Amino acid sequence: MARTVRAALLQTDWPGSKEAMLDKHEQAAHDAKAEGAQVICFQELFYGPYFCQVQDPQYYDYTEAIPEGSTTQRFAAIAKELGMVIVLPMYEVTTPGTYYNTAAVIDADGTYLGKFRKQHIPQTHGFWEKYYFKPGNGGYPVFDTAVGKVGVYICYDRHFPEGWRALGLNGAEIVFNPSATSRGLSEYIWRLEQPAAAVANMYFVGAINRVGVEELGDDDFYGQSYFVDPEGKFVGDVADAFKPELIVRDLDLDMIKHVRDRWAFYRDRRPDAYDELVVR
Repeated sequence: MARTVRAALLQTDWPGSKEAMLDKHEQAAHDAKAEGAQVICFQELFYGPYFCQVQDPQYYDYTEAIPEGSTTQRFAAIAKELGMVIVLPMYEVTTPGTYYNTAAVIDADGTYLGKFRKQHIPQTHGFWEKYYFKPGNGGYPVFDTAVGKVGVYICYDRHFPEGWRALGLNGAEIVFNPSATSRGLSEYIWRLEQPAAAVANMYFVGAINRVGVEELGDDDFYGQSYFVDPEGKFVGDVADAFKPELIVRDLDLDMIKHVRDRWAFYRDRRPDAYDELVVR
């Protein structure tokens, strides 16, 4: 029996308040469901602005506990209502002063399955993330959801092949990379890196980016969200570079086995020869 999953991504702009952003994403979940979507992923730090363009302690107020916080609870109820898997990238607090860039994964029955914490934290102009986030300490979990095995890798993580590989070794079939990345820095590799990761690891990738110019920065987020298959080919069109857009695509998960039988990359790996990668 064929395994086809209808998956959705939302790229959108900042409306000026957390509550308006939450409402916008709740509506997007309903819109995706109306198109038959079974899973949706939102963009990095989805309910706020991308505040890492400045260093200001007022933005610590965007933190929430996961899963006890109101956003996780609200979208867990939505996931259950819609019968949809939802990936929620949020700003997590564990104890005062300890904050993570985190994505919670909610199953289609509303069950909280767990979280991924962003592992690689940049600190450069316009991306002052070490001011806000502690590096992730939860490894590279893969979540057994109603649509299959789902992994998450957040924004800057995508520049590091080791995590993509760990997610594949842990069984991921779809990896979502929610991002907030602006035109001046990384647009030239946006359509290269994630297809390359999909090819190297032979799974589907959903890449999400914001759009628009936010009041905290002077550059715009370039959108162009997409799904890519295990052969590195875009599934349908890439989303608009400037406008909000909900994209919904059918992912043929049977393709994973076909590609892995053709390219036995996991069989031919040489972990015994890679010691120097973890000592430098």
